[in-house]
Amino acid sequence: MEQLSTANNLSVAGEDSRGPVETFQYVVISVGAEQYGIDIRYVDNIVRMQAVTRVPKVPDYLKGVINLRGEVIPVMSIRLKMGLENDEITRATRIIILKLEQEGNVGVMVDEVKEVVTLNSNEIDKVSHGPKDGRPSFINGIGKHNNSLISLLDLNSITLGDNV
Repeated sequence: MEQLSTANNLSVAGEDSRGPVETFQYVVISVGAEQYGIDIRYVDNIVRMQAVTRVPKVPDYLKGVINLRGEVIPVMSIRLKMGLENDEITRATRIIILKLEQEGNVGVMVDEVKEVVTLNSNEIDKVSHGPKDGRPSFINGIGKHNNSLISLLDLNSITLGDNV
């Protein structure tokens, strides 16, 4: 019986004081000088920049639509959605096709796709919501990877509504 109680006090490998350690994978992108992470579970495809057909009377951040293998996909500028300067298209510019539950697929223009990283739950700090100036927060966490910080994007805030 004494051995049993001792075994219960040991922490199991893969756990920390907050419980089991989960791992998450993020596609690391750059937008300007900043690094952001997109949960890989929502990434359907990453394609090179291509001609975007403009759609009239839509918000500025909606750049238009593309035809990807017979499917028409809306494309938005993550820069304009976050209130940054307009996109500068380069050879590194990519469109990340996100698969979202209610909205279907949507493309997001990014400056560059850097890498895929795996973060443990203890390497992610959640960001408290409720900015004081009433503007939406597009970040739901900060990941720590190789002595650098990666802002983890809240895809619902970015893809829903006209909140810039």
